[in-house]
Amino acid sequence: MAISSCEMCLNPVFSPNSSARLIESPSHFRSSWRISVSASAQPSSNPKSVAISSVEPKPVFNSVKSFAPATVANLGPGFDFLGCAVDGIGDYVSLRVDPDVRPGEVSISDISGAGSKLSKNPLWNCAGIAAIAVMKMLKVRSVGVSLSLEKGLPLGSGLGSSAASAAAAAVAVNELFGGPLSPLDLVIAGLESEAKVSGYHADNIAPSIMGGFVLIRSYDPLELMQLKLPQENNLFFVLVNPEFEAPTKKMRAVLPKEITMNHHIWNSSQAGALVASVLQGDLKGLGRALSSDKIVEPKRAPLIPGMEAVKKAAIAAGAFGCTISGAGPTAVAVTDDEERGREIGQRMVDAFMKEGNLKALAMVKQLDQVGARLVSSVPL
Repeated sequence: MAISSCEMCLNPVFSPNSSARLIESPSHFRSSWRISVSASAQPSSNPKSVAISSVEPKPVFNSVKSFAPATVANLGPGFDFLGCAVDGIGDYVSLRVDPDVRPGEVSISDISGAGSKLSKNPLWNCAGIAAIAVMKMLKVRSVGVSLSLEKGLPLGSGLGSSAASAAAAAVAVNELFGGPLSPLDLVIAGLESEAKVSGYHADNIAPSIMGGFVLIRSYDPLELMQLKLPQENNLFFVLVNPEFEAPTKKMRAVLPKEITMNHHIWNSSQAGALVASVLQGDLKGLGRALSSDKIVEPKRAPLIPGMEAVKKAAIAAGAFGCTISGAGPTAVAVTDDEERGREIGQRMVDAFMKEGNLKALAMVKQLDQVGARLVSSVPL
């Protein structure tokens, strides 16, 4: 996906004046929590919900560096409403107060790594858009900032590349000014970037900022539920990225406009099973649900050479389940053993070459429970 050719999304973006509420979940969902963000809601008294101040904050650092992880969106039957963060791969943003940048504005000074071809115009770059959104939320008018983006994720990989850049930028700006905004506010800022770059969906940006598994319960108003996987579980993701471009716009164009009631019931039940499996720590159940999509994957898989064979190879090698990560072309499988994960990955790489004539790279990663974070800072 090329940032320079992004489409402007017509869906509404939440105002910086939106309020955020942290709501206790029912007892049977005691291991999860819900965030509700509504532009029309009254300010919340909940201490975990941060009201955006009308007073301009001052920088507390001269420069900061942040990291945001890759994400796996959809998770099979959870198209546009389920996603999770993956540890160890992602994007970095370095941000500094720059007297050469006009007060209140953002400049992109450098882009390195897999995104060297991206536009440095902050209005057409996902990191720039998110940074500007946070600056507006904070009402920063007295200083300008310069941003450097280090892309650790390839474009159009199905690993939430644009969301990782947006999440890292949002966190960097927030931390530069003392961290007054909550993760809820940062998701809203990241959504503004996603809406302009890859479409109005939160299943990448929410887990990239918040970490773990995230369920988007509603988009209007925005309601997010973070699903807590029991800590004793050894969940490993096998990510196999072929040398093939699968533009999000093209992969969305093939989606069905109508579905049968049987497919609706099936996918709904499997999405429910996936959520229950996460909360119960049932990795085999998670894998079965991950592999069960009958609506989106059947339309997208034929566009990725060898994908159907790759899924079969993963299951045959012992994976609990396998599907397309996001819009693809990356395939994701799940297992509970790192060494077995490497074996599964090699089988998937072989299948991409044999059936799709595509070279591919396999990685075995765990769940990122933290989300986007500050990694270093230089004081004033």
